[in-house]
Parts: sequence; C-alpha cells; structure tokens
Amino acid sequence: MPSQDLPTSRGDRLFVLRSFLATTPSKLARGWRLGTTGRWSLLAALVGLLVGACCIVFDVLTQLISEFVLFRLTWFDDISADGEASLFSNTEASDLTPVLWGVVLVMTVGGFVSGWLVYRFCPEAAGAGTDASADAFHQQRGMVRARVVVVKTLASAITLGTGGSGGREGPIAQIGAAIGSSIANKVGLSVRDRRILLAAGMGAGVGAMFRAPLAGAIFAAEILYSDSDMEADVIVPSAIASIVGYSVYTQSLPAEVRFEPLFGQQLASSFSSPLELMPYTLLTVVLLALAGIYVKLFHGSQAAFAKMPGPAGLRPGVGACLAGLLGVLTYVIAIQWMHDDAGQSLGVLGTGYGILQASLTNASELSFGVLLLVCIGKALTTSMTIGSGGSGGVFGPSLVIGGCAGAAFGKCCEAWLPGISPSPEACAIVGMAGFFAGVARAPISTILIVRELTGDFALLAPTLFVTTLMFLMAGRFAIYKKQVSTRLESPAHRGDFLVDVLEGLRVQDVYRHDRKITTFPEGATLDDIVHRLAKTTQHYFPVVDQDDSMVGIFSDDDVRRYLYDEAIWRLANAEDVMVSDFVRVSPNDDLHDALQKFTAMNLDELPVIDEDNPGKLLGFLRRKETIAAYNRRILQRRREVEQHT
Repeated sequence: MPSQDLPTSRGDRLFVLRSFLATTPSKLARGWRLGTTGRWSLLAALVGLLVGACCIVFDVLTQLISEFVLFRLTWFDDISADGEASLFSNTEASDLTPVLWGVVLVMTVGGFVSGWLVYRFCPEAAGAGTDASADAFHQQRGMVRARVVVVKTLASAITLGTGGSGGREGPIAQIGAAIGSSIANKVGLSVRDRRILLAAGMGAGVGAMFRAPLAGAIFAAEILYSDSDMEADVIVPSAIASIVGYSVYTQSLPAEVRFEPLFGQQLASSFSSPLELMPYTLLTVVLLALAGIYVKLFHGSQAAFAKMPGPAGLRPGVGACLAGLLGVLTYVIAIQWMHDDAGQSLGVLGTGYGILQASLTNASELSFGVLLLVCIGKALTTSMTIGSGGSGGVFGPSLVIGGCAGAAFGKCCEAWLPGISPSPEACAIVGMAGFFAGVARAPISTILIVRELTGDFALLAPTLFVTTLMFLMAGRFAIYKKQVSTRLESPAHRGDFLVDVLEGLRVQDVYRHDRKITTFPEGATLDDIVHRLAKTTQHYFPVVDQDDSMVGIFSDDDVRRYLYDEAIWRLANAEDVMVSDFVRVSPNDDLHDALQKFTAMNLDELPVIDEDNPGKLLGFLRRKETIAAYNRRILQRRREVEQHT
C-alpha cells in the first residue's frame, strides 16, 4: 500500500520531478546539499546521456543506409577514417568500379526523401544544423522543437548515407540543441537557462560524435559569435554534457578504436624550425582565397535554390542530383589525367574522410592534381547538397577542403622551398584547422578539435599561428549567417547590457486583442469626427482606406485645434488631420523595443500591425500596460533574488 506522502499518479510524479529539477538552490542547499552547480550538473549530464544515445542511433542508421542502399547498389564505398568503427567490412570495395550513374540515382532519391521529411514535418531541420541552433539561441529564446531530434536524425542519415556531401557535426549539434531545449521546457527553466542547456546539447553532440569532449565544450561557447567573444556561462554545463555524451557514445565502439583519435595515431607531423612559419604564412594566403571561393559558392547556392520555383521539399533532391553529377564529372576528369589515384577523387561525395585520411598520413602517394580537384569539387558538391536544403553539416567538408589544400600546398613547397618546407602531411593538419577556423569564426575550439582528432600536439604552434591569421583576415567569409558579432548584439544578452527586465516578453503577451477600436475612413469629415469623438474615451484613432487597411492615425489633440473654427468642419476630412508616417509595433516585437518607442515619441498608445499584412490593424498597445508588465517583471526578479539568498 503506497504511503499517502508519496505521489501515486503519473501527473503527481511528473510534478515532483519538475519541482525537484527547478527548485531553488537555497532549498536544495538546505535539504539535499545540492546547489546551483549540482542542479546544472544533473541537467547537463541528462542532456549528455540522451545526446550520446542519439549519436549511436545516428551513426548506426547512417552506416546501414550507406551499406545497403549506396554500396550494395552502386559499389561506391564512402571510405571512413582509421579511427572510425565500421559495422561492415567492405574489403573488396577497392577492387570494384562504382556504378557512377547508379550513384547519381541513389543520391537523387535520397535527396528527395530527405527533403520531403524535412519540409513536411520540420522545416527548421533543413540545411546546416549549427546555423539553425545559433539562430534559436539568439533569436528564438532558446526554443527548438523536440521533433527536430527525430526528423534531423532520419533526414541527415539519409542524406549522408546515400552519398550526399556533408558533415555530421551540423546534424548532431542541432539534435543536441533540441534535446537541451526540450529538457529545459519540461522542467520549467527560464529563457536564459534554456539557452544555456541548448548550447550544452550542441557541445555534447560535437564532443561525442568527433570524440573530442573538451573541444565540444568550447565549440558550443564559441560558435555562437563571429568575433572574439564567447558564451562563458555555457562552458561548464557544456563540458559536463560533452564528457557524458562522449562516454556514452564510445561504449558503442569496439575496444580497439574506442579511445583512438578519429584519424588514428600514425600521423607524420613535426615542427622543426621557426623558419617553417614562412611557408605556413603562404599557406594562410592560399586558405584565405579558398575560403572566399567556398563561402561565396555556398551562400550563392543557398540564394539560387531559394528562388527555385516549386515546392521547397524538391530542392534537396535537385541539389543531390547536381552534386552527384559533379562527382561523376570529377571522377571522369581524374580517370583521364590521374590514373593511379583517380578513385580518391570520389572523396568529393560523402564525408570525404578517405582522402583526408590519406592526406594526413601519406600525402606523397596522392598527386597534386587529385588534391586540387577534390578541394574545388568538395566545395561545389557541399554547396549543392547543403545549400539546397539537404540535411548535413559543413564542418566535415571544411576539414576535407582545408586538409587537401594543405597537402597540395605542402607538395609544392617540397619542390620550391627545400630545407624549410614542412611535410605535406603537416600542412594538411594545419590546413584543415586554419580553413575551418576562418570560415566558422571559431579558432580556439577548432585547434582543440583538430588536436583531439589527430591526437598530436607537435603542430600546436603552427596551427595556432595559421588559425589566428585566418580568424583575423577571413572576417568577410563567415559560413554561418546566424552568428552575431558579440554578446552586445545578441538578444540573449540584452538584459545584461541594458538592464532590460522585459527581455523575453513580446507585444502579443501584453496588448488586449478584444478591445473595440473606433476607426475613421479617409473621407470622414471633421464634423463627423468631432461628433463621434464626444461619444468615446479613445485617444488615438486609426484612419483606414476603402479596403479597411490602416493608412494613418490621429489623436484627439490633433482634432482640438479645429474645434473653434467651424467653417472648415465640412471642408477638412480625416486625411487632412491624420499622420501617415506613424510609429507602429507588431505582435512579435520585443516589449523593450516598444517601451523605447513610447519614451522616444512620448506616446500613450501604439498601433499593433500584422507582420504579414502591413495594413491590418490588430489592436493597440497601451503604455500603461507595458509599464504594468515592467513592474510585474521587476517584482518577479526581486522575488527570485530573495529566494536565491
């Protein structure tokens, strides 16, 4: 028989769980000796646990699709890195010639299926998930729908499993963000705390999938901003989530590769002399030019596909088809001119980790031509696949582009600068770090990620040198559009810098929708206006045209100046009295912005206009309603402070 003090129903148990997780630190400290740190540790660990499990599902699902759809039908094997665990051993793949037109067909079908899933059930899951996660952090109050987890997992596994050119960091970052946001909603966290848990989910995804837990924590804090700024509050929860996610994910891997770096431990890298910084400076110039080409191609592709007629769900299929055709063209060119390593040119499709692995460990066996071909081809196929709305990330392709460019540059340096030239393999490692640091605007986390991917500190100095130069010079070539420059420009920190207690409140949360409003047509005479004003307490009067669209506004003060001049009562009309260039707000506007408009213009009411229909009047936001909301929030904050002390 259960005790009467214990919850027995599901609803009661859920209430107790929410209360426990959202309880104030002072109560926890008195009872369970668990303060704010303990609460965040528990929540971050829960996020890491779920993200790690999702990484396993995502990895297995991608490999299953790649094996049974791509390899078994077309004999195209998307070669993995040395440290990756493959469910299937395709030892005969190197002896098989891929059915190229079959690859194009499989990619196209995969693109259409992925596009249908995304645009039918969850449009925000389209494209590179990292950008969408940053937008949710800054602009969406940390809200990411829970359905993103399922849709993004399926769509990304299909895109990558069928040969689409993309990375895994974008999908898993958005999946982690959705998990963090959903947990925050379930336990009733504030908007600020929801944003932190969202970022912790991003870090957990990257840290687990790339087996780089420390880098994942810094990545989540750094990737949100394009300038040298960082989300400091995110680092500790993200580190906990990332370590837990990494620990969960690695338990699914075979023991021999469980703790091995993604690209193995046989990397030939060294930094012999400061004179090598001269070639590395030249490498930076090459990477800078390549970054400009890549970003312009990517953003240009996004803009072109956005203008494409027809349903949006068809765009990823078209993009995948074009990427497949580019892959075939690359392979044909390689067959004609680079016979021995032509097969490596197919690294322009899939993850491309096969040719990147070769660049990092044995670049001497790759020709300059195939490396250059993959650099350009990978930029094009990624722009087609992800720019069209295909579900995938840009981190992996950026590593391939930068690594191949570095290896190609290193081969040239061996011939032109003997004696002070670093090895092509060393240039490949530094190149992949510098390239992504420049286009992603994340130098610190990139250095850590590359170090954890390669398991080597030998190139730390030149890596830091090149990534810093790229970060300073590649500011115009940011791949992520939703990053903001600094915390000062982020709505997430408006309250920090402006002492804005209204952060998070919208106009639609305050203004009354059901208030009856007296309006006047443009042709209403002043005589009619004066007589109707006497029967209402309203102070501001919208003027509408024949289509009932608002074209202006006047106040009762505007009418008073005509009261003692009856001669023009029948001559003047509403159009003569109104102001056509009036201040307005929309339902989704921040209440802080509305209060600034009240103060700047010394107004008592503001018309609320529909965002989608600029002439449609929805109601009026009153200044006293905004002040009342301000006072309520002040009281709420005061109580929160008292509870935490």
